[in-house]
Amino acid sequence: MPSEAQIRQSVVVPGTASAVRGICKQILSKARSYEYSRNDIFAIHLALEEAFINAIKHGNKMDPSKEVKIEYFVTADKIDISIMDQGRGFEAKNVPDPRIGDNIYKTSGRGLLLMRSYMNVVEFNKAGNCVHMVKYKNGKKQ
Repeated sequence: MPSEAQIRQSVVVPGTASAVRGICKQILSKARSYEYSRNDIFAIHLALEEAFINAIKHGNKMDPSKEVKIEYFVTADKIDISIMDQGRGFEAKNVPDPRIGDNIYKTSGRGLLLMRSYMNVVEFNKAGNCVHMVKYKNGKKQ
């Protein structure tokens, strides 16, 4: 099993969709080294991709000159991830619930719901340009 110092990372990547694959591989590889379950790895992967794509699309407004900062910490008990874009931010409470009314027929707007469904903690900084997510191994707080 890796030591704690080896798995605390801070990475800045281009704000492009192609950058998400590499960061996902890094984090999921570390999760596998700690023997996280397939369900946990799926949850982390889905939430990470959603948060990263939201940072690119909504935060950085698809501007390839802007970057996304990812900080993550992996232990035997939890994975802690923060994703920060260079955008102006948003209010999470103002995002419509995709399960209500005509929203159910829209093909977008499900990212926050998915992140909240699959991660144990999802919170945003005051500026609204950074999401912090935590997944406890097997969904249990230690």
